[in-house]
Amino acid sequence: QIVESGGGSVQSGGSLRLSCAVSGTFFDIDVMGWYRQPAGKQRELVATITTGGTTNYADYVQGRFTISGDNAKNTVYLQMNSLKPEDTAVYYCNVKGRTVSTRFDSWGQGTQVTVSS
Repeated sequence: QIVESGGGSVQSGGSLRLSCAVSGTFFDIDVMGWYRQPAGKQRELVATITTGGTTNYADYVQGRFTISGDNAKNTVYLQMNSLKPEDTAVYYCNVKGRTVSTRFDSWGQGTQVTVSS
């Protein structure tokens, strides 16, 4: 189960912090990340982090957003600073990992982020 929290509405230049927690049994996580989907557009990468701590950011959030993870809690965070109206989107948590018998690539339900000018 993937549970996201922290979305909301903020003015341009403001900050928000998203959280994503993964629960379940007998699995290993390889990569966790955040993607977003603006209204009427395709889903796009925001940032990812491996369990080893390697991060990857989309150019349009580099320097403004920070992804971090807590492996013990199977949780990933996205600190979003200097938000812009174009950051408005539904943000989705993605988890890639393994069970004993299979790999999985799972999505959260999404959380709305709205940035007003």
